Amino acid sequence: MDLEARSLQPNVKAVLLAKLREYKSDLNNLKSEHKRLASANSNQAARDDLLESGMADAMSVSANQRGRLMMSTERLNESSDRIKESRRTMLETEELGVSILQDLHQQRQSLLHANDMVFLLLKVPYRLHLLTGKFEGKDERKRLMRKGGRKNK
Repeated sequence: MDLEARSLQPNVKAVLLAKLREYKSDLNNLKSEHKRLASANSNQAARDDLLESGMADAMSVSANQRGRLMMSTERLNESSDRIKESRRTMLETEELGVSILQDLHQQRQSLLHANDMVFLLLKVPYRLHLLTGKFEGKDERKRLMRKGGRKNK
């Protein structure tokens, strides 16, 4: 274009060469702006890549934390189940102990009653009557045995 404009008549040539310089200047400005934007875009692309990798790291960290949280929750639930099972076993053991204590109390009462009965029977005189040859108190003992050792009140 430059060569064609120089070969034209001088009055047209000056106008065309001025426009040509203006166009070249615009072209150089556009090229520099393009380079600036391209480098900014490449920087932005690099920045986006870094952010995406950072997000990927954050997501993997988040997944790791979620996994640890789920494991902790599972362990906590297992511990709660073991505590509930232990509590149930403790209550069953306590119930069994109460039952055993009640049985022992009944046996103690039976032994005390038997002891009282023996004591009463030993208190009744058991002497041989010289004239009849019978034992005194024998009937009394039989009567007490039939009553089961209950005392008269």
